[in-house]
Amino acid sequence: MANFSSPASAASLSEAELSDLEKRGEYLAAAGNCMSCHTNDDDGPFAGGLEFETPFGTIVSTNITPDPETGIGQWSLEEFANAMRHGEAPDGTHLYPVFPYTSFAKVSDEDIAAIHAYLKTVTPINIVPPENDLGFPYSQRWTLGLWKAMYHDDSPFQPQPERSAEWNRGAYLVEGLGHCSMCHTPRGFLGANDSDLAMTGGTYMTRVEGKLSAWSAPNLTSADNGLAMWTVDDVTDYLKLGVSHRAGVFGPMNEVVVNSTRHLSREDVRAIAVYLKSLPANSRDSGEPATADVLRAGSIQYDIHCGSCHLPTGEGSPEQGPPLIGSPVVLDVDPASLINITLYGAQTPLSSPSDEWASRAWIRMEPFDTILDDEQVAALLSFIRATWGHEAGAVTPEQVAQQR
Repeated sequence: MANFSSPASAASLSEAELSDLEKRGEYLAAAGNCMSCHTNDDDGPFAGGLEFETPFGTIVSTNITPDPETGIGQWSLEEFANAMRHGEAPDGTHLYPVFPYTSFAKVSDEDIAAIHAYLKTVTPINIVPPENDLGFPYSQRWTLGLWKAMYHDDSPFQPQPERSAEWNRGAYLVEGLGHCSMCHTPRGFLGANDSDLAMTGGTYMTRVEGKLSAWSAPNLTSADNGLAMWTVDDVTDYLKLGVSHRAGVFGPMNEVVVNSTRHLSREDVRAIAVYLKSLPANSRDSGEPATADVLRAGSIQYDIHCGSCHLPTGEGSPEQGPPLIGSPVVLDVDPASLINITLYGAQTPLSSPSDEWASRAWIRMEPFDTILDDEQVAALLSFIRATWGHEAGAVTPEQVAQQR
């Protein structure tokens, strides 16, 4: 669960001592969520050491404090910009695209300069993160030159003149610093985003409450299993406050909201929402619904365990539980996050995203891992995914067992 400091508290200078450029960089570093990826639980803000589990092995984030020996203290602006846009360290070493330079390439010169200026002000930490743990040939960084030639587009963001300034601002943040596609787009066998299925959802491994588990990032297009039932205000509230009429943050999204989007102006968050709501509907097939017998069994489990908070209609209650109808988590092609919240409860932030979050959040969902077995969980979730007009595929006991 997220419990990191705010970006401002990580600085060695007080906010009053920061220049306008550095303050702008602090804001943009929050927009890029640098804190979440470059901070572990032990070594301090931006010191790196956070492990990312990929199909190719474990990649560890780097130290981006201004320490001259182990961080980026000696990096020039040009070298920093080259890393952000082209994925290269000052010595020419290729960086793994877990660092999202495939998105950061869209960031403007001015914004990169501001982030560089801000990172020079944070507390230097002299620490070398552990080495990556990658097997051959993925341990050979020179192969990334070939990968970039095939998949990396380093062209800057180009505004669309026929669109509004708000839409273009949202597109710039989502496709650039926000790097939303890194989690919300499925990947091919070499780890590149599938552009034909952009923002239709993805799956990744991460630790939540100490447990390494697969999580699914839902569809952000206007598809029925995406944001079709969400308004611009719903998306804005969710990202700014951590809660909206449609859902509250839990799991890996805690860090996105606590360390990033809550620090942005409401105007910028609304621009993000406007852009996301403009994405045309697109989705993948989630498979066939469960059999009638399984759905009957799931209906019983729902009546016993879920109906009092989410209501028999699935419409939710302002005081008890969010709506399940049209929920992107409920209807995700990959039900991993839906299974996780059922087994382990709503892993809400340790740090409140906002005062309003504390007053509007629903009753915390409790875990069912010791109450329901794999078949019962599978039947319950299959029922939710095939009721109230839903047409999502069945959840299997094997999928539940894997998430345990």
